[in-house]
Amino acid sequence: MGKAPKGKSAKKPRKSSGRMASKGFFNPIDIHVGQRIRQRRTLLGLSQTDLGEAIGLTFQQVQKYERGANRVSSSRLFDLARVLDVPLSWFFEEIPGDVKSKSPAQVMQAPELKQIEPEPDEMFRRETLELVRAYYKIDAATRKQLRELVKAVAM
Repeated sequence: MGKAPKGKSAKKPRKSSGRMASKGFFNPIDIHVGQRIRQRRTLLGLSQTDLGEAIGLTFQQVQKYERGANRVSSSRLFDLARVLDVPLSWFFEEIPGDVKSKSPAQVMQAPELKQIEPEPDEMFRRETLELVRAYYKIDAATRKQLRELVKAVAM
């Protein structure tokens, strides 16, 4: 093997980060997060333009996020969670096992990280949010009766 030219070092091939953008493939985790953004946006009846305006982006950028073509930064994901009224973890719920294995750390065969189990907050569970949303669609008099019924059953 020959020497590298003077002043230049021999280049080592870089490991893939799991993104593979140069080959035209998007990371499955980015696609999953994008699908969750689209799902929630649609459920709330927002257009891509509405969502973009709410977080300071164009509808084209929202499209790219929803397709998984562009990764969502943590600060942007924070804004999306606030506007879409979901906890950050919601974007990663229901992620299939084969998709989890495509994270950059998994692709690069990084050592296994210790899993931290956060305490679940019932107020941010999807079930709670759906119940609250449905509850406020009920007229005030019926809501009061329903509230009293639930209190009695919970005792």
